[in-house]
Amino acid sequence: MSVTAPAGFEAAGVAAGLKSTGRPDVAVVVNRGPRKVGAAVFTSNRAKANPIIWSQQAVADRVVEAIVLNSGGANCFTGAFGFQTTHQTAEKAGELLGVSAGDVLVCSTGLIGTGDEVFRSKVLAGTEAAITALSAQGGDQAAEAIMTTDTVAKTAVVTRDGWTIGGMAKGAGMLAPGLATMLVVLTTDADLEPLEADAALRAATGVTFDRLDSDGCMSTNDQVTLLANGASGIRPDIEAFQAALSGLCQELAVKLQGDAEGASHDITIEIRGAASEQDAVEVGRSIARNNLFKAAIFGNDPNWGRVLAAIGTTSARFDPYDVDVVMNGVRVCTAGGPDRPRDEVDLTPRATHLVVDLRVGDATATILTNDLTHDYVHENSAYAS
Repeated sequence: MSVTAPAGFEAAGVAAGLKSTGRPDVAVVVNRGPRKVGAAVFTSNRAKANPIIWSQQAVADRVVEAIVLNSGGANCFTGAFGFQTTHQTAEKAGELLGVSAGDVLVCSTGLIGTGDEVFRSKVLAGTEAAITALSAQGGDQAAEAIMTTDTVAKTAVVTRDGWTIGGMAKGAGMLAPGLATMLVVLTTDADLEPLEADAALRAATGVTFDRLDSDGCMSTNDQVTLLANGASGIRPDIEAFQAALSGLCQELAVKLQGDAEGASHDITIEIRGAASEQDAVEVGRSIARNNLFKAAIFGNDPNWGRVLAAIGTTSARFDPYDVDVVMNGVRVCTAGGPDRPRDEVDLTPRATHLVVDLRVGDATATILTNDLTHDYVHENSAYAS
């Protein structure tokens, strides 16, 4: 049931005709209270879609009654008309729900630079239809409605000590540390103060979604939202809640990685022995964004030289000639030189585990990425066609 697993939430997903496939493309998630706490993090891209601009303003008071999401159109770089469309969407939802439009967040995903009266009318009609269809069993339909190139809906639920967190996510490409083409809605019936919800969300995304880097590209529409209503009547231990939220976000992040466009390998890059966590993240990210390394993994080639070449571009503190590299359990490089033969490494499984030990400290970090494939290039070359 994803976002409707916690008490006090309703959702729906409907087909409004934004997708030519006839699949659901407008979702609404509503917080029925008693509390209406909201927190969100957004893409760090300076080029932001109209829904991002709206939602950043709307969430500033940390009160969120509902969120409307559409696939089939990004509503980005569509000028004043596009922002008016977002505003009208929030007003429509607010009117039908009996709440302030300023307490309704809006999310969109799809092709950038397109939007007209037909798009607007379909979004507004879909919003009305979804609100009419709201139910406590509508979480799965909402998760389906936000899919674009995703092949499966992505949901997760965790329950602890009488309170629950539910989540849904979409994303199958352009996944990067700026959050990428990613929409995530998280709901909980735990009783949280607004600042607690905001801090928990930022801490969770910082070690999960922010370390998912499928292709190094950053989108314009990315948003992760947490809604909390206290319907369980339970004030959770904040550390326990933080751990549960981070675990659920990690589960969703792994599902996003596993559905990345055209990928044939899911690559876990584990950096050990770094001088600081910041160094570990920088080194891991340099590998995740190295097309030569990613192409080698696609070809099942354990070319560890490309790993060292990638990390040598960073400002992290380490000696490139004192680094160990392990690929799928085989140490192919030690102290910056060859170790076990490359033909001992089996890269045919989809799951690929790379360990790089910088041997200068105790800090660690893990980055998730994918290989670079013919299918990825084809899919993204034909995205707008």
